[in-house]
Amino acid sequence: MTEVRHESVAPTRTQWLASGEAIDAHRHDDHQIIYAGRGVLAITTSEGSWVAPGTRAIWVPASTVHAHRAYGELDLHLVGLPAAENPLSLAAPTVLAVGPLLRELIIAYTHGEADGSGERARLRAVLLDQLRASPQQPLHLPTPTTPVLRALCGILQADPGDGRTLAELGREVGASDRTLSRLFRSDLGITFPQWRTQLRLHRALVLLTEGTAVTAVAHQCGWSSASAFIDVFRRTFGHTPGSHPTD
Repeated sequence: MTEVRHESVAPTRTQWLASGEAIDAHRHDDHQIIYAGRGVLAITTSEGSWVAPGTRAIWVPASTVHAHRAYGELDLHLVGLPAAENPLSLAAPTVLAVGPLLRELIIAYTHGEADGSGERARLRAVLLDQLRASPQQPLHLPTPTTPVLRALCGILQADPGDGRTLAELGREVGASDRTLSRLFRSDLGITFPQWRTQLRLHRALVLLTEGTAVTAVAHQCGWSSASAFIDVFRRTFGHTPGSHPTD
C-alpha cells in the first residue's frame, strides 16, 4: 500500500460492488462499520485480512489504512462514527456478529437521510447499543513480518489444501518446525494450526460464495472429509456451509 487516499469523513451510505471489484487502500479520520448484506467482504491492512459474510460486520478504527474486495455481488452498508466516539473500545479491525435486529438497524440507518431528526438519533442509539452487545469473531488472518514465515504462508495461501506438516513445510523454507512454531506465536500471536484453519475458512467462504459445492470446498481447502469441514464451519459461523448464502 504505497499510495493511500485520505478521506477525512467516513461516509454513512449504501454501495454496490460487483464480484471481484475492489476499493483501493484508503483511510478515514473517522471510525467505520462495514457490513455486506450479501456476498463476502474482505478487508486488508498491513497487519492482515478480515472476512465477513452476511452474518458479520467489520469494525475499522479511525486512521486505519485498509482496502476492500468483494467476493460475489456485494451490498455494502457503511456507517461512519466520529473518532471521539468508540462504542466498542476497539483499536484494531474486528469482525462482529450481526444478528437479525442489528442487520435491520444497519440497513435502515444507511438508507435513511442524515436529517438530524430525533427519530434518526434514536435509531442510531439503538444501533450502537446492539453493536456493544455483538460478540467479536476470530476471523482475522494476520500477515507475517519475518521472511521465513512470509515464504511459508505464501505457499499455503497459494494452495490452502496443502496438507503437509510444519516440519515438511519447514524443509522447503529452510527452518525447523520448532523455530517456525516459535515464530508463529511471537510474530502472529497464534499457532500454526490456528493460522492454517483461518486461512482455510477464508478461502472456503469465497468458494461457497462462488457456488462451489460443499464437498469440493472441503477438498480444495484441505479438510479430511466434508463432515470435518462442516463441523468447523458450523462452530465458527453458526450455520452449515450448505446454508451459506451464495448471492
